[in-house]
Amino acid sequence: MNPIASLLREYNYLTTMLGTLKNLSHIDPNAEFLVADEFEQLVDKYAPRTAFITKTATWTYAEFDLYANRVANWAVDLRLVPGDTVALFTRNRLEYVAIWYGLSKVGVQAALVNDLLQGKGLAHCLAVAETKIMLTEPGLMDAAISANSHLPEALSLWCFDGGAKGSQDFDTAISTTSVERPTRHLRAGITGRETLLKMFTSGTTGLPKAVKVSHVRAQRYMHSFSVATGACKTDRMMMVLPMYHATGGLCGVGAALTVGAAVIVEQGFSARKFWQTAAEHDATLFTYVGELCRFLINTETGPADTKHSIRAMLGNGLRPEVWTEFQRRFGVKTIAEFYGATEGNVGLMNADGQVGAMGRIPWYVKKAFNLELVAHDFETSEVVRAEDGSCVRVKLGDAGEAIGRIDPNDPRFLFEGYGNAKDTKNKILTDVFEPGDRYFRTGDLMRRDRKAYYYFVDRIGDTFRWMAQNVATGEVAAVLSAFPGVQSANVYGVEVPGCDGKAGMAAMAINGAFDGKALYAWLEQQLPTYARPLFLRLVENANTTGTFKFKKTDLVAQGFALHKTSDPVFVLDKVQKAYVALTASLQQEILAGSVRF
Repeated sequence: MNPIASLLREYNYLTTMLGTLKNLSHIDPNAEFLVADEFEQLVDKYAPRTAFITKTATWTYAEFDLYANRVANWAVDLRLVPGDTVALFTRNRLEYVAIWYGLSKVGVQAALVNDLLQGKGLAHCLAVAETKIMLTEPGLMDAAISANSHLPEALSLWCFDGGAKGSQDFDTAISTTSVERPTRHLRAGITGRETLLKMFTSGTTGLPKAVKVSHVRAQRYMHSFSVATGACKTDRMMMVLPMYHATGGLCGVGAALTVGAAVIVEQGFSARKFWQTAAEHDATLFTYVGELCRFLINTETGPADTKHSIRAMLGNGLRPEVWTEFQRRFGVKTIAEFYGATEGNVGLMNADGQVGAMGRIPWYVKKAFNLELVAHDFETSEVVRAEDGSCVRVKLGDAGEAIGRIDPNDPRFLFEGYGNAKDTKNKILTDVFEPGDRYFRTGDLMRRDRKAYYYFVDRIGDTFRWMAQNVATGEVAAVLSAFPGVQSANVYGVEVPGCDGKAGMAAMAINGAFDGKALYAWLEQQLPTYARPLFLRLVENANTTGTFKFKKTDLVAQGFALHKTSDPVFVLDKVQKAYVALTASLQQEILAGSVRF
């Protein structure tokens, strides 16, 4: 890099980071300045401006606040108190943010639940979040009822859009409550350290964990990306990501609302219609995950590709090969790629557009970050320690597990944990570099180059990523093992050419004949789409260690390659709604990218 380009890189980096730090400077974990207080200030400042846009309705900031007040007063009428939890189980909609904002005005917490869940998986999330009430929509009532059947005590169900059988009509109830702001004393005594929202993550093993998102964490998410994207009050943020997720519901929404801009709320993502919809709504920004961008470059080229006004985007998981083609084809100038887990304390942001990088930590700001990369042992899934017991930092360019120093006195480096104390303990490393120090384990492998850029390598442990969602192998294995005839199920992720992340594959030992149609139907009822294995391999015996832990290394290496195994291999077929035998010709089509999943 020539000297002028190097200076420009440093200038861009410093300008963005200093601006972001200025945005975050008011956040104090010990103060009683909560998200509700901040939103009320924004509403007062931008009252007549457009805040939310859908296909059928538009809200100003003032209307957003009035609805939130109705929600707050509804909660008071139901005698909910600070610390109680209401589950929001719905797709993206105009009222989504106003619901949890309104609840927070009176200290009530919202659990933002994945709308693809059902049955035991949904019930688990409701239980660990200690939910008292579930708010849903007619199209999800069957799933809500199915979850209630697995709970020791059925939740009170409320429903949007006129209600549904088995629920109370939320819209009617809201229409009769006061639009006045509830008095602030109803949330008095709550500090920024306390919980605002409960979100969910797969973690490294088992069922989803309830992540406690404090007010200060939410504020940091909301204020971190407006500078990097150049967001201002005339912008319109297109939101196609689910708003139950921190990337969309806090980072993307916050980048818009904190500067007086508008959020375009889409209920789902359509690659074919994306650019046309963006043009129709005059979108200037959008929030992405990497897989979404791959879907877009896989669509046929057309005039809509460049007849839009989107100039910047923020998100994570954009692979280098997609990054370059995406910018070339669609003309989006700024990509603010970042790294961060919902529950984690490690954050990175690409402030200068380096293709493929998640962020950069040059030497002169190293002390302002808590990120370290340490050697990882894939056999034991533990970090490597030296003779003195300390963790071993990896060499420049080598992959290591990313860990983040925990500092309870610094809002940047908090780890607020999960709803379960054991889950929290499992994510903390102690005595890492000094006696008594504590670090958060991200469960992710990264590498750092000579210019101090950080790049994502892979996830470790028992979680893989597919369709932009984390999939816990233990959860999938438990569902497979409950199917009649399955003796054991060893679940892992395998690479599929042309696809981001890893697809699910299961090595199963079964009794009797294999019924691919019946298993497909079973999984359709038990697991969300992204968690259903794409490939199945029938084995005679489970391959375990002496402590009965499944061995996965060889299975992962063999993948779905027919020439590497004599075992029967099956692939999920959505058209036939069955698992069908994988043939050599079908395998070649998959490898060539002719088959879409």
